Amino acid sequence: MKRYPFSIIIPALNEAASIQHCLLALQPLRNHAEIIVVDGGSCDNTIELATLYADKVLSSEQGRARQMNQGAKQATGDILVFLHADTELSEQALSLIEQAISTQQIWGRFDIQLRGESIMFTVIAFMMNWRSRLTGIATGDQVLFVSQTAFNAVGGYPEISLMEDIALSRALKKISSPICLTAKVNSSARRWQQYGIYKTILLMWSLRLRYWLGADPHYLAELYRTGLLWKR
Repeated sequence: MKRYPFSIIIPALNEAASIQHCLLALQPLRNHAEIIVVDGGSCDNTIELATLYADKVLSSEQGRARQMNQGAKQATGDILVFLHADTELSEQALSLIEQAISTQQIWGRFDIQLRGESIMFTVIAFMMNWRSRLTGIATGDQVLFVSQTAFNAVGGYPEISLMEDIALSRALKKISSPICLTAKVNSSARRWQQYGIYKTILLMWSLRLRYWLGADPHYLAELYRTGLLWKR
């Protein structure tokens, strides 16, 4: 079995509209990375599209954390890169990670920019990047990367319904501070476009606050999926 320096792991669920574009952008990186798509039970043709461009297409129980853990178990790369299906990596992304990661800093993330015409998307991305630097917490949209050794040492992603990226960041911070790359990944603003910019900003801050206060991640995931601030 061929081994790669990197494994790019992409959780997917009904991502037929995005997955092909995401994977096409990764083709120049395939000499250095294996591409693993982990499907959570799509009812569209996500799997068929992914099979054309990925090295491995796996099936898993639904749940982003479960899917990413499943991909990590099958990964051969020394460095794991967790990529959302609506986010694009640049051709320089892996070399930037390779230059930055070390035995002292074993994980990190990129800055993010959001695709969309509204100036508010620039403001939102700036705030996300600023908050991440201040807190040392990475979000999944920022493309979290970590050495496989460190990922295994903390037990992978906690298999919770939401905020798995925050939980993993907390665990990894106990080993080292994060690498905050200023290079940007390009991510979709579809959630803000679907539910409204200001409502989504309020929702995301509310979910984060309630998670810190101990709210059930399953309940928070229901709010996230529906775009609601509360649910009876």
